[in-house]
Amino acid sequence: MTGPPRNFRVLVFGYSCSAYGNYLNLVALSLFTLVVTGGPLGVGIVMALRLGAGFGAGIVAGRLVNRFDRRRLMIGTDLVQAAAMVGLAAGPRHVAPLVAAAVVLGAGNTLFTVALRSSVPAMVGQEQRVKANGRLVTGRSLGTVLGFASAGIVVGTGGFDAAFYVNAASFVVSAVSLAALRLPTRTGDGPAGTATGDLTGRLLALAGPVVVLMVAVRGADAFGSASHNMAIPLYANQLDPVNPAVVMSQFWASWAIGTLLAHQVVRRVSLGERAFALGTCLMAVSFVLAFAVPAGPALIAVALLAGLADGFTEIVYTSRLQEAPDEQRGRLFGMSATAETAGFATGMVASSALLEVAPALTVVAAFHGVAVLAAAGLFAVTFVRRRTAAPVAQET
Repeated sequence: MTGPPRNFRVLVFGYSCSAYGNYLNLVALSLFTLVVTGGPLGVGIVMALRLGAGFGAGIVAGRLVNRFDRRRLMIGTDLVQAAAMVGLAAGPRHVAPLVAAAVVLGAGNTLFTVALRSSVPAMVGQEQRVKANGRLVTGRSLGTVLGFASAGIVVGTGGFDAAFYVNAASFVVSAVSLAALRLPTRTGDGPAGTATGDLTGRLLALAGPVVVLMVAVRGADAFGSASHNMAIPLYANQLDPVNPAVVMSQFWASWAIGTLLAHQVVRRVSLGERAFALGTCLMAVSFVLAFAVPAGPALIAVALLAGLADGFTEIVYTSRLQEAPDEQRGRLFGMSATAETAGFATGMVASSALLEVAPALTVVAAFHGVAVLAAAGLFAVTFVRRRTAAPVAQET
């Protein structure tokens, strides 16, 4: 086999449609929340609830994907999210339906992601998981570009209801693609173990300290990413007070195109913990540089590089965790989702406070510096382990 099964494209198509709806809704729901709650504080509270739901779902997601049929779990998650968006569009403009939808979206996205990432090796085989992950990242990137690009048009012509219905339809398309997919979602690895105790202790015993350290680096990366998500509107307004949306479009469109190219890079380099650490460092440095260059070609080039590194690290990271046995994968991706959500939520709160008193470049550099230090620590650990293992291999 030279690639994933051909019918895997059905899943990629559905996943791309879902990503399109999600990123379209990211813009629409933020604006809708501002209208319903009446101010930025309400937007922050609703976002916190959504992230909190994702954090909670990450804690139990590993158990759920190990206990229940993963295909049905993903289909059910899609349909529940679709129902939440239909309810939000058809219901009254009140805070209660908005909060309910935010909680459903936060928990649903986390649970779906954990189930999907845990299922990929069973769907395509371990030898094809990197290519499959690359196709999923590429499909999501296409959905991101189209979602951001069309958000203004959809909301402007059809209002918030149109955006919510489109998002609901995208979830239905994803569910149908999963229902039509005739690929297994679980391998016959058998149980990974029945050790008791805290989750981190079990994973250290099952996956090893390097993999757990990779999860920690991913959480630190999410912490840093929160800072540039909070700072880019301020920096765009500083660069172009008349039309900051142009600067933001340049940034995010270039980033998305960079993630599209990541699949091509992955095919040409060796993968592993070191590649993940170096990619994380490159991504962090690129995001920092984006706040030190003027709008135009320089910003486009740096954002493109950031997107390339972002897509690359995600493919490498996901593929590395998927090396684990089936039962262990659910736990790993559940812990990963919890770490990423916690890092992003903490980063949003801390960076928003610091941006009140410090320049955007300073805040973004400090937060992404945490990710660089964590990645450097991972690189050092892998280097020492290889140096230690080399003499043992020579003696053998």
